Amino acid sequence: MSSGPMELLRRFGSLFRGRKLDRDLDSELANHIDLAAADYRKQGMTGEEARRMALLKLGGIEQSKEIQRDARGLPAFEAVLQDARYAIRTLRRDAGFALFVTLIIGLGIGACATVFSVVNSLLVRPLPFRDPSRLVWIANGTDATADMSARTFQVIPMLALRDRNSSFTDIAGYFAFYGIGDVAFADMNKPERLTGVGVSEKFFSVLGVSPHTGRLFTAEECQRYGSVVLLADAFWERRFARDPHIVGSTMRLGGKPITVVGVLPASFDFGSVFAPGTRVDLFFPFPLTQDTDRWGNTLAVVGRLKPGAQLTTAQAEADILGKQITAENPRRNSIQPSLSYLSEHVSGQIRPALLILAGAVLVVMLIVCANVSNLMLARTAARQKEMAIRAALGAGRGRLARQLFTESLLLTGCGALFGVALAYGATFGIAHLTAFDLPLLNEVRMDGRALGFVALIAVITGILLSLAPALHISLPHLSTSLGRSGAGGSREHAWLRGGLVMAEIAFACVLLVGAGLLVRSFVNVLDTRLGFRPQNAATIRIDPNSSYETEARKIAYLNDALNRARSIAGVRGAGVTDALPLGRNRNWGAAAKGVDYQPNNYPSAFVRIVSDGYFGAMGIPITRGRDFDERDDAQSRQVIVINESMAHAFWPGENPLGKIILGDCAKEREVVGIVADVRHLALEKDAGNEMYVPMRQCTDRPSWDLVVRADLPLPTLASAVDYALRPIAPDLPKGGMRPLTQLVDRAVSPRRFIVSLLSGFAAFALILASLGIYGLISYSVNSSASEIGVRMALGASAFEVQRRIVARTLTLAAAGMLAGVVISWIAGRSVGSLLYGVAAADPATFVAAALVLLGVSALASYLPARRASRIDPMICLRAE
Repeated sequence: MSSGPMELLRRFGSLFRGRKLDRDLDSELANHIDLAAADYRKQGMTGEEARRMALLKLGGIEQSKEIQRDARGLPAFEAVLQDARYAIRTLRRDAGFALFVTLIIGLGIGACATVFSVVNSLLVRPLPFRDPSRLVWIANGTDATADMSARTFQVIPMLALRDRNSSFTDIAGYFAFYGIGDVAFADMNKPERLTGVGVSEKFFSVLGVSPHTGRLFTAEECQRYGSVVLLADAFWERRFARDPHIVGSTMRLGGKPITVVGVLPASFDFGSVFAPGTRVDLFFPFPLTQDTDRWGNTLAVVGRLKPGAQLTTAQAEADILGKQITAENPRRNSIQPSLSYLSEHVSGQIRPALLILAGAVLVVMLIVCANVSNLMLARTAARQKEMAIRAALGAGRGRLARQLFTESLLLTGCGALFGVALAYGATFGIAHLTAFDLPLLNEVRMDGRALGFVALIAVITGILLSLAPALHISLPHLSTSLGRSGAGGSREHAWLRGGLVMAEIAFACVLLVGAGLLVRSFVNVLDTRLGFRPQNAATIRIDPNSSYETEARKIAYLNDALNRARSIAGVRGAGVTDALPLGRNRNWGAAAKGVDYQPNNYPSAFVRIVSDGYFGAMGIPITRGRDFDERDDAQSRQVIVINESMAHAFWPGENPLGKIILGDCAKEREVVGIVADVRHLALEKDAGNEMYVPMRQCTDRPSWDLVVRADLPLPTLASAVDYALRPIAPDLPKGGMRPLTQLVDRAVSPRRFIVSLLSGFAAFALILASLGIYGLISYSVNSSASEIGVRMALGASAFEVQRRIVARTLTLAAAGMLAGVVISWIAGRSVGSLLYGVAAADPATFVAAALVLLGVSALASYLPARRASRIDPMICLRAE
């Protein structure tokens, strides 16, 4: 027998029997080996192969086909197949470990695939139009945060820009001030309020949208409003069950018969692109005439670049034309065209948030890799005996590393399948969310690109997971591990396992800090002084139908509706308005009488047309003066109520009551009241100038919302209002009442979406970090049981053992947190644009994240520390 196998056998003896072999035993074992080898030679093996197989048998090692083939050697392809079969059997024997790792990897890959699908749908995938790369959004002005009136076009200037440019094949637009539920659908079986949008003649042609059935509007039809209509596919399916004979039929909309000329394709969803969170049901032709021009800036405009035309060239041309058109039409609103690709307009504002989410999910995957690598490292250390034997019997380091990679790839493959299933469910849920106003959210889905991404992530993850174990078994003097116990053989590599845990803590710290900053911002937004009280108030659309033709009859209808609502038991106030906060907005020019302004350069103010009782119903405080009342009608003195900001801007240091406002409101109006500022645009934006005109003194009333404040549950209030208004509004749809809190919820929905996902990632990272710490300390306790037993035998108390273990853990946690704080401070600049009322380097958030991580680290280490303190030192000493 050669010295190599005998030396290996000596180590086996030490490993399995806990004592060294003497020469007599060497001789006895040599005889046994010779006898066993003779049996293997009878099976056709060579002498060396037979000795190796006999050695395995006497060493008590399982005679698996894989280890036997390590001894005999295999071609490369067969070796790969063998590795796969062996990996399956090995993981099947360790089913608990495989299931746990698959679960963690699946959650990580599922999160990655979900966020990738969201980013892909909102930022990468082309818009659902023909040649979307040539579509351009044409805004008026360069301030992207300005109100809608300052970003839209007047009809005549838009026509001039369309006809005189040489960069676009065509330019079209839609009426930007359409209202949600503006159109009453008089279906007596189920009356409903629908949302309709007026579009210019070639709007659909510019987008490259063709009707699913029927046709688009003709040039003649586009000269008048309200004679024909196009249906959205979802509305066609919901109310007409996709009736193929719908084209040519008549619908009663707003009390008038209107002909259906076509149905748009299912791929065209106006709301998802141009008005996130809005369900648009109908489209009407919007006439580009002198009459609609007098409405002011009303058109949102989009154009299609000519083939070969560049955006920069088109912008330069638009700058010149804008100045020329403004100079030629001094009595009309000025224009300053600002061009951007439509895709950038649609998704540009949410791009930073989505990129942050993508970075967060990448951090989550790194934590997953670190956590699973630690588990696999511990598992590999327990398999050192097996690896050492395979190496001694002919398996090279590359072969062993390949085996580990095969196992990792098998685990990540199973995890990827689980993750894909999770991602399909998550993307389906996200696409059907109605509480978040994000563009193209309903287009989120798993597609071929997402599946390819999952496959790439699975392969990369498999490689990363096998690196640490491969490094562990590839170190020099591999065979010396045969002389150690299964767990203790890797004690000198504790720095690697500790480093992985520190990395987990650092990454978890980054996510906790990021989530903490965004959560604090979200709370600050919700704590913003709204200027009104949405609690205990609800609203419903109550536009008068076509039977109320004259102004007097419309006013009588609104007065009747108000009186009926106020008579309901439990109602504390009711009022009507043409526009609710945090919805659509418009502004008028306004001036303080006696103050000189530049021509056509009056200050602007948001305008709301409201009834008496509106401020009380909304919970808007009247700080000075009075509310409107029934005496403020068309025959009385024209009055107005303004907000605090407008009072200070127009008459700083003076009493504004009794002052005169003039401008686009056509008549001189006396200020009779001052109310608190209301955030009409967004919770994060200041109120600006606001003015309120009494409904009886203004004929510009496109729509009406009834606001009711009551000490009643919403279902009870809705039923009572429906019963009270049914006699004068028989076509009032049921279920139309919504709480005012819904306005606030929808206004903060994009921020809530990002905060929810990032907070979920942070919680997942915290759980993984705690599992990593628990696994590391448990492994250390198991491998150091003898040392702990000796310490306790020499007098160390249970508390001292626990203190040492927890202190060592907190040292690792502190090192990881230090790295995490530095990374968070550097990365904090990237979330600055999403923060409100909190700095990117907010000390309180960093301290809170550190305390949470320290607490979790201490808890995760306490359990194995407590188990270690209960070790019986006598059992450990006898084992030695």
